[in-house]
Order: sequence, then C-alpha cells, then structure tokens
Amino acid sequence: MSRVGLKEIPIPGGVDVRIEPGCSIVKGPKGELRQHIPDGIDIEIADGVVRCKRSSDSPDIRGKHGLVRALIANQVQGVSEGFSKALDIVGVGYRAEAKGKVLTLQLGHSHPIDYPVPEGIEIQTPDQTHIVVSGIDKQKVGQVAAEIREFRPPEPYKGKGVRYRNEVIQRKAGKAAAKG
Repeated sequence: MSRVGLKEIPIPGGVDVRIEPGCSIVKGPKGELRQHIPDGIDIEIADGVVRCKRSSDSPDIRGKHGLVRALIANQVQGVSEGFSKALDIVGVGYRAEAKGKVLTLQLGHSHPIDYPVPEGIEIQTPDQTHIVVSGIDKQKVGQVAAEIREFRPPEPYKGKGVRYRNEVIQRKAGKAAAKG
C-alpha cells in the first residue's frame, strides 16, 4: 500500500476543493489551480479532508496513487500559502534586477540576459545578489527557478554562478603549484 496515498489532506479555511470528472479544482485566497486526475484514482471529500482511493491494485494505478495525493496536497498548500524558492548569485559583477515582468541578469556574459517572467509567477530581488521566485503552482515555481539557475550554474572551482539558497557546491582543488 502507498503510505503517501493513504494520508488524508486537511482542507484549511477559505479553501474550496471540487472534483470534476478527470480533474481536481482547488480555489483559495491566492488563486485557483486545476490538476488532471488519471483514471483509476477516486477522490473523496468529507469532514474537511480529502482522501485518495484507488480502484484496483494494478501496478499502474498503484504507482499513481501517491502521486495524485501529493499533487492535490500541493494544490491545497499553493492556494492557501503559496510556494517560493530563493536563489543566490555568487561572483564579482554578477547581479540581478527585476523590473515589472522582466528579470535582467548580468552573469559575466557579453550581454545582459532578459528573462520574461511567466504568468502566475512573481520574482523579487531584495538586493542585487538574491532572487526570490514565488507563486501558487509548485511545479511552475521550481521550473522557473531551474531556468534562472541554468543561465550560469555554479562552477566547481570558485563556486561562481547562480545557486539555490543553502545548496552545497562540491568544490574541486585547482591546479597544484608547479614545484621545481
């Protein structure tokens, strides 16, 4: 049995969960999210909690049981609290600036990089070396943060680049000094 799939999802106040054929719709104070529900997984809403049940024990449906429960839990958390990822920029002359719906990055390339902020995502730059990506959709927040990091991933010798906050970079030793 799936341990994750059996856990109940509590519905906080102000959040409305509806199940339509093949789709879950979650509305809350921060917005609305829709998620496709595969066949074979039944969603039950009662007593302020959401339960996911599977119709059979086939390997395909068993594999999706915990996934669907986690996706609905992420929807509920997203519309009530939201998600955020923090990025740090390390390197001399590397900086970021958010203006409206465009994030401008200067990461040591010959030109600045203008990254258009997708719909439903908010990007803040509290200072020039920190970026905070936030939104209600956990998958979209993680994807945008990964795309920003990909412009200049941290390199292993000096650690320069864009990294997630608290990410540990495995450092390599450089060339040993020539002896002779």
